[in-house]
Amino acid sequence: MNNITLNQAQQNVDEWIKTIGVKYFSELTNLGILMEEVGELSRHMVRIYGEQSYRNAKPPELNKKELVADEMADVLWVLICLANQTGVNLTEALQKNFEKKTLRDADRHKLNNKLK
Repeated sequence: MNNITLNQAQQNVDEWIKTIGVKYFSELTNLGILMEEVGELSRHMVRIYGEQSYRNAKPPELNKKELVADEMADVLWVLICLANQTGVNLTEALQKNFEKKTLRDADRHKLNNKLK
């Protein structure tokens, strides 16, 4: 699965859910799962890039990049499930979000002294 589009990802997840996963969990259950996955990503990010350390001295089985990538993929997977369940086309939503941010923030970041 090299270089798939968001539309393809949504189709692939839908097909996987309907064949291997049997059916979607409810939207509310998937929202809870999304929060869990974001929490797992956060846990690793603050230990790898922040000041926290893992309790046990044994390093994670995956290397840092693989570990973070795996957690990000878990977050993306559940987000795609929610998009599919609610009829959101993520490609269109992301394009609209780019437009919104471009209009809203055209000069905002350039004028922010904290970013200079």
